[in-house]
Amino acid sequence: MIGAGMGAMAAAARLAVAGQRVVVYERAETYGGAVRRFERDGFGFDTGPGLLTLPAVWRDLFIKTGREPLEECVELVQVDPSSRHVFADGTEVALPNASRAGVVAALDEALGAGAGGRWGDFLVRAREAWDRTRRPLLEEPLWPNWPVLAAREPYPAVPHKRLLRTRRATTLAEVGAWELRDSRLAALLESYALAYGLDPRVTPASAAVLPYMEHAFGTWYVRGGIRELARAVYERCLARKVEFVFGAEVTGVLEKDGRAAGVELSGGTVAEADAVVGTGPWRLGGLMPGRKLYGAQDVEPGAEGLHPGRVVVCLGLRGAREPDAVHRTVVHSPDAAEELSLFGPGTMPERPTVRIDRPDDPALRPTEEHEAVVLTATVPSGTVYDWTAPGAADTFADRMVAAAERAIPELRERTMWREVRTPVHTERETGAEGGAVPPPSLASPSGTLHPSNSTAIPGLFTAGGWSHPGGGLPHAGMSGALVAGLIVEGPEFRGSQ
Repeated sequence: MIGAGMGAMAAAARLAVAGQRVVVYERAETYGGAVRRFERDGFGFDTGPGLLTLPAVWRDLFIKTGREPLEECVELVQVDPSSRHVFADGTEVALPNASRAGVVAALDEALGAGAGGRWGDFLVRAREAWDRTRRPLLEEPLWPNWPVLAAREPYPAVPHKRLLRTRRATTLAEVGAWELRDSRLAALLESYALAYGLDPRVTPASAAVLPYMEHAFGTWYVRGGIRELARAVYERCLARKVEFVFGAEVTGVLEKDGRAAGVELSGGTVAEADAVVGTGPWRLGGLMPGRKLYGAQDVEPGAEGLHPGRVVVCLGLRGAREPDAVHRTVVHSPDAAEELSLFGPGTMPERPTVRIDRPDDPALRPTEEHEAVVLTATVPSGTVYDWTAPGAADTFADRMVAAAERAIPELRERTMWREVRTPVHTERETGAEGGAVPPPSLASPSGTLHPSNSTAIPGLFTAGGWSHPGGGLPHAGMSGALVAGLIVEGPEFRGSQ
C-alpha cells in the first residue's frame, strides 16, 4: 500500500481483518495524510480538517475491524452551534446543530422573516438530491456505466421565470440567486463550496448535499483535535497487524504478467505483492510511465495542481477563551465577486472568506489563560501561484487576520506568535501536486467525478481523496471501504451494506 492517508489506512484495517497481510509504505515520517497537527509552546492546532461530518463512516470502520467502537477510542463532541456566520453587511447568525427548526428560527431572527423558510425549503430539496445520489455516488464502486451519474441533475431545482423563459438552477450560484434570494443566504450556501475549493459559479446544484450533510448528521469535534481520529485509525491498523514503513518513498509499481505485482522503493528495494493500493491516480500514473491506468469508459484523472489549496494560520493567543465563544465562525468576504478571483490564473483575493476554529479544548492550550485559534482560507494552489515568493505567505496571512478581527476583536493584540502554512506545506506532507486539496465527487451533467478505485491493470487500486468518491474525511473512509471490498470480493463487489 502506497501512503498512510486516511483512506489508505481505512482500507488497510479492513483488509487485515479479512486475512490479508498489509504493508504500508509512507514517504513521510508519520501517518494521516492531510490530517496533521502543529504543536508549539504547549499549543496544538489541527492543520487539516477541524470538524467531522458523517461520523457513521468511521463508526462503521471500527465496528467492522474490532470489538472497540469508535467512541471508546476517541471522544466525539457534537458542536453546538454548528457554526456562526458574519456576513458582509455585519449581520451575524449562529446556526444550531442538526436542527432544521432551530436553523429556520435563527435565520428568520437574524436576516428577516422568510429567510429561514427559504433555507429550510432548500434543505428539503437538498435531501432529495442526497437520497438520489448517496448510494451510487458514495457507497458503491464507480462502475463502467458511471455516466448514469451524469444523466440528469439530481437536485430538484425550483422553476424560475426569467424574462420570457422558465429555467431551473444548474449551479450552486444560481440556487443562491434564484431560490434563496438573499445575498447573505447565498453567501452561506456558497461557503460550503468554497471550503472544498469549488467555484460556486460552475459547481453543480447537486453540491446542495454538502450543507445537507452537516444539517442532517451534525457537526462533530474529536476531543484533542481531529488528529486524534487519525491516531485511533492508525492504532486500529497496528492492532490488526498492519505493518507501516515510514520514510519509504515508492518510485515505481512492478508489473508481472499484465498485473500489479509489487512496488519499488527509492534505493532499489523491491517489495512483491498480490495487489497494490496507490494514492492519487495522477501520481500513480507517474509510477507506471507509458501505461494507461483507465479504460475508455472510465473517468480520467485531471491535473491535481489545478484545484485550489488552503492557507492555514495557527495563532497562539494570550488571554482566556470567552465562555460564549463559538467553535467555528465563518467571516464572509465583503466582495464575493472579487473573492472568486482565486479561481483565476494566479490571482489572489484581497478580502477572503475566513473560517475560524476556536476549540474549547484544554489539550490544545498550555493554560486556561491561553487560546489556540486556527484560521483557514481557500487559495490557489502552488501550481498556479508562487507561495515561495518573498512575503507572499505573510501578506495573505495578514489579510486573513484582518478578516478574523471582525469576529474576534483585538485578535492581533492577543497574538503571541503565529505559524503560517501554505500549499507548499501541503505538498510536502501529502505529495499532492501544488498542495491542492481534493474536492468531493458530485453527480450531475456538469458534476465532478473522480476516477474509480479499480484500474485497467488487474491488482492495482486507488484510495483517498483523488479517487472515487473524492475529498473530505467521510469520503476518505468510504474509499477505503470500497477498495477493501474490491480486493476481497473482486469485481462482483456491490458496495457497503
